[in-house]
Amino acid sequence: MAVRALPAMDVQELYRSKLMSAQDAARLLVADSDVAMGMAVAEPPALLAAIARRVETEDLSALRLWYFHSMTHAASSVLRRDLLDRVRPHCMFLSSVERGLMKNDPAHCDELIEFVPTAFSASPQLLREDVALDACVTMVSPMGKHGYFTFGTANDYTSVAARSARKLIVEVNPLMPRVFGESPLHVSEIDAIVEKRSPLITVKDHAAAPEDEAIARIVAEMIDDGACLQMGIGNLPAAVCSRLRSRRDLGIHTELLTPALAGLMQRGAVTNRRKATFPGRTVFTFAMGDTAFYEWLDDNQAIYSLPVDIVNDPRHIAKNDNVVSVNATLQVDLSGACNSEHMMGHQYSGSGGQLDFVRGANASKGGISIIACRSTAKDGTVSRIVPSLEGPVTTPRNDVHWIVTEFGAANLRGKSLRQRAEAMIALAHPHFRDELARSL
Repeated sequence: MAVRALPAMDVQELYRSKLMSAQDAARLLVADSDVAMGMAVAEPPALLAAIARRVETEDLSALRLWYFHSMTHAASSVLRRDLLDRVRPHCMFLSSVERGLMKNDPAHCDELIEFVPTAFSASPQLLREDVALDACVTMVSPMGKHGYFTFGTANDYTSVAARSARKLIVEVNPLMPRVFGESPLHVSEIDAIVEKRSPLITVKDHAAAPEDEAIARIVAEMIDDGACLQMGIGNLPAAVCSRLRSRRDLGIHTELLTPALAGLMQRGAVTNRRKATFPGRTVFTFAMGDTAFYEWLDDNQAIYSLPVDIVNDPRHIAKNDNVVSVNATLQVDLSGACNSEHMMGHQYSGSGGQLDFVRGANASKGGISIIACRSTAKDGTVSRIVPSLEGPVTTPRNDVHWIVTEFGAANLRGKSLRQRAEAMIALAHPHFRDELARSL
């Protein structure tokens, strides 16, 4: 995106003219309105707390909140159970926050959360064209000397929502890394600025289970020198990355940037030399990790942030050769169709960017799409390989390439339904194979 030419101005004076308290900024919101919220690490704690205080006093109601992946700041403010009669979450990807609300109040699940099925890549268009956003609230990095902020860890849909909303309110946190990329934000585009130094939300991977270690070994063997990686979050992708340290000339084009992927850059396994798009740079749309990771991101010219409708566009992904996409799922049926978002009769997460990266990897020259899962759930009492899915199809059988469990890998491309079923049964836990065979 080209940065628009701006008239000469004193950016420091403009900054000071828009600086106000969180309480005053929250007063810019009006009842019966649509508000986009920065996601994950970019949740603005001071702003959200001030908005919640207005809701508490019933000075603000009928607030429709649009977002992906909420975390602790939203959970302690605008997504509190006692406020949800006045705040209506329009959530496009459920996290533990929404799952906790629904678990604690199962009789009112559908009343508490409006789940909006949306591909992550489609969310910018949705918020730009289909939702009349009254405001956008998000955290940003500090302003540079020329008047530009960055969206830090969260370009995603936020950079688009920020410019689509009638009012843009930002919370400047000196701990938010300045990240190079598209959509730098000029002070002239902002309506209100709040300053708040607060620790960034951190996420750490836990030790991988034996099943995840087995899956990681299989997946890592499928990744050659020069591959362009997309990895999700969690123990399994981190375990895969730990086995790629001796690879050479890897690239990264990923929805989510994590410390595990950053570690491959720091060790020299990632050079991004062979990428056709943004050669020499790691591309991502949002990031989560620990404090050391955020410090590494800051002012790092090897990193490039883009809106999610670009990063997750299968056509853009496929411009790079040898893309390897690694994603997780909750259930796979015998035809290879995957349910990655619904569990035990309820929405569990969302479709996110899984299908986009499956299709992007499939269209990439030499690319492979891998969907991985443990063969069982609930301490081995439930098979994740099933005759038919219990929820929506996140990745259709037509698009699935490789499925991996701790018992092996199966390439489903070109296989008939019978051949697929045989391959999937071989990936199931031995305790369930006979039962699955009888279901044919």
